[in-house]
Amino acid sequence: MDLSTLQPAEGSVKKGFRIGRGQGSGKGGTSARGHKGAKSRSGYKSKRNHEGGQMPLQMRLPKRGFTNPNRKAYIPLNLDYLQDLSVKYGVTEISIEFLKENGIIKKTDLVKVLSNGELNSALKITANGASASAIKAVEAKGGSITIA
Repeated sequence: MDLSTLQPAEGSVKKGFRIGRGQGSGKGGTSARGHKGAKSRSGYKSKRNHEGGQMPLQMRLPKRGFTNPNRKAYIPLNLDYLQDLSVKYGVTEISIEFLKENGIIKKTDLVKVLSNGELNSALKITANGASASAIKAVEAKGGSITIA
């Protein structure tokens, strides 16, 4: 082995044209950028959604609907899920603080109890909201729902 037989590792050398190295290379002159315009200049970056002066698509499409900035989003908790929580943690009282401490909801979340599923034991539940059928189901088992 000597210096005349050394070669770069496979895939380490990028093959392609050296742009802007004279007319003889075939990529001289304008260096394959065309004549004039922003794209021919150094430092050119195109903005997302820019369509070359044509009205951008998101501006051409009609705007529909309304987003209420005062909307309150509730995290729904079904009765069967609350039953599973009471069995898992061995509690009969489920409050918003309990749910936050155990990582079930985030600090700023609002909770609404829904009536999907069966309740097997009497639970004392504190929540930000509850459906009428959920309140009936909990009270039928001897529990109570407090709206905080």
